[in-house]
Amino acid sequence: MNIEELRNYCLMVKGSEESLPFGDEHLVFKIFDKMFALLPLDSSENLSISLKCDPDKAVELRERYDCVKAAYHFNKKYWNTIFLNQNMNDEEVLFWIQHSVEEVLKKLPKKMQNEYRAEEK
Repeated sequence: MNIEELRNYCLMVKGSEESLPFGDEHLVFKIFDKMFALLPLDSSENLSISLKCDPDKAVELRERYDCVKAAYHFNKKYWNTIFLNQNMNDEEVLFWIQHSVEEVLKKLPKKMQNEYRAEEK
């Protein structure tokens, strides 16, 4: 998987927006103005993506995969960085992007969650 494929997938998430709030080196993806992914633009050798995760699953992923680390400069209870093209396949990376979106949605008011999900049907 390459950086363009990751970017395109994140932009396909319903309601997603991209921005550069931390400077030109980090692309941030948000829904409802809440971040679900951070994609460093300056790490061509070690392509990675940081994603929000259920706290229990975050630890489990770090233990299961060498390519998953606690995210630097983020709350390590909730955020993991996945280094791509290592020992996690692309389909699973995409699964964890969706999981990150779901984690963001869970923190929104029920009305917003219902509206978001109603539009999916």
